[in-house]
This record gives sequence, structure tokens and C-alpha cells, in this order.
Amino acid sequence: MAGHSTAAAAHAGNNPFLKTVAALSTLAGWLSAAMIVVAVGITCQMIVIRFVLNGSTVWQTEAVIYLMVAATLIGLPYVQRLRGHVNVDLIPLSLAPRARKVLAVITLGLSIAIVAVMVYYGYDYWHFAWSRGWTSDTVWAVRLWIPYLAIPVGFGLLLLQLIADLVAVLTGVDKPFGLEDV
Repeated sequence: MAGHSTAAAAHAGNNPFLKTVAALSTLAGWLSAAMIVVAVGITCQMIVIRFVLNGSTVWQTEAVIYLMVAATLIGLPYVQRLRGHVNVDLIPLSLAPRARKVLAVITLGLSIAIVAVMVYYGYDYWHFAWSRGWTSDTVWAVRLWIPYLAIPVGFGLLLLQLIADLVAVLTGVDKPFGLEDV
């Protein structure tokens, strides 16, 4: 049975750290949206070149793939800020406010640990591609450090947003899971 969640976007209150992270997450969301728009534009251009002008395309498919992956990764903190990630709130809804807060702290702590590992290995992977001068095996031969940069940047911004969410819950600026006490 599906229902409507009462969770709202993360609150920042008057905390400068939370406001800064919220602004960064929002900027990341706008950048992600812009990348999607550019990818759609490139796809339309590719369709015209291939099917109307009967020409060949060299860089378009690869650019669209890299843009869509980057948009997904860079958009992570914005979706987290809006609480747009898939979640099941059956357990938090059934818990008392104090237990809900404990569960939120545990959940955010584990999420922070997992995303921190992703940031570390994402940076390592990006740096390896950058230092070795990797390029794609296509005619376009993109320097792979450019699209791979989205991995540590996207997960790094998500990590920052998760830390801000934890700070907001611990300081009482925001409710655990964004759920109001009933």
C-alpha cells in the first residue's frame, strides 16, 4: 500500500555550515539539470546528423553517456537534500521520537562511512586515470580523467550533504528522517 510521505526538504536553520552545504547541493542540482539539457541537445543534434543528413557522428554518443553519468553523480547531494532518494519509512514512522533519532543517527553514520569509502576510491580511480593519461578507445579519445572527475566530486558533495544532515539531526535543526512527531 503506497502512501504520501510527510518528509520535507532538509532544513538549514541559521547554521552557516548547513546553509553553505544546502547552497552547494542546490548548485550541484542545477549543474546536473544543465548537463541533462545539454545531453538532450546533443542527442537531438546527433539525430539530425545521422537520420536527416545521413552523416556519421564521432563524439556525440560518448558525450551523452558521460554527461548522463556525471549528471547522476553530481545530482546525488541535491536529491539527498530534497529527501528524494528511495526510502522505506515504515519503521521510522512506527518508532517513538527518541528511537527514531537513534535510528537516524545510525543510518546517517553508516551512510557517511560507505560514501566516504566511495569518495576515497573514486578519487583514487580519477587520479590514476589522470596520472597515467588514460584516454577512451574511441575516435574522440577523451581524456578519461575529465568524466571520471564526476565520481569523487559527486560522492564528495553527497558526503558533505550527509554530514550536514547528521549535524542537523544532532543539533535539532531538522527532524530525524524529516518526519514530524505525530
